[in-house]
Amino acid sequence: MVKPRLLERVKFAIRVKQYSMATEKCYLAWIRRFILFHGKRHPVEMGKRDVEAFLTFLAVERHVAPSTQNQALQAILFLYVHVLELELPWLEDVVRAKPKRRVPVVLSVEEVGRLLQASPAVHFLSASLLYGAGLRQMECLRLRVGDVDFDRSTIRISCGKGGKDRLTILPENLFEPLVRQVEMVRCLHRRDMECGMGSAPVPVALQKKLGCSTQQFHWQYLFPALNTSADPRQPGVFRRWHVHSSTLRKVISNASRAAGIHKRVTCHTLRHSFATHLLESGTDIRTIQQLLGHKDLNTTMIYTHVVNRRALGARSPFDQLRLDALNN
Repeated sequence: MVKPRLLERVKFAIRVKQYSMATEKCYLAWIRRFILFHGKRHPVEMGKRDVEAFLTFLAVERHVAPSTQNQALQAILFLYVHVLELELPWLEDVVRAKPKRRVPVVLSVEEVGRLLQASPAVHFLSASLLYGAGLRQMECLRLRVGDVDFDRSTIRISCGKGGKDRLTILPENLFEPLVRQVEMVRCLHRRDMECGMGSAPVPVALQKKLGCSTQQFHWQYLFPALNTSADPRQPGVFRRWHVHSSTLRKVISNASRAAGIHKRVTCHTLRHSFATHLLESGTDIRTIQQLLGHKDLNTTMIYTHVVNRRALGARSPFDQLRLDALNN
């Protein structure tokens, strides 16, 4: 029987490393499923075969994607290495699913324009930044007022994927909407301060270091939620978080249908379109890599497979044929 405090130890280890709440929930869920799959045996009693049996079950019975299977494996390895602190000589021998490299869905410039026009006015700016600055969904929602530099026309991404910081471009056509958004946040922050709140959500360690300084305006989320809610890591404390991720996902999905775009469009599709359109316009691949925050250039090179081939001088040999059937 697994002692209840094991999951509490996992939660503590995750918070020590300052992982996000999303990662915390994900890892706890996978570790719980792993333990239940093996009849509530303690992980100390299990080994390589048990881990592989669980991963096989996910692939064969649950038909999960390779990325999901690897996510489960990462959660289990976190348990063994960082919580139980066990030596794992079999770690490198665990069979891992090979991720599939898929060609991303990309919209044309005209389709992007139609999609943004179909977006609700209140979410137009956040949707526009996904494309205009090449942001990931959570990078956009976690933007703070101080991350926008109008003088340098840049946006600072703090703790992006892999915990890395980077700079990306701020579209000039979004200056005025951003100024209006900042003023809206200022009014909301002023009202929160009058109600005895106004402290921005930050990692616990940073909260202890900064104290009341987190009430400063530049720490506030650029896309705040309409209502305050409890801090899951500090019981009894209410804060104003950013707009929920599901909200932006639904906005993009609904806007693509309203715009009559017959492709699978997600928030990440706009980021793919940003990179592809930059490449088509002649931007250097290394520059695109820096703007996107890719660690490996090979990740950025995937966009060379989806650029407009006519822009690169390639043309299908079929276009040289003259067939009467085409006109019938």
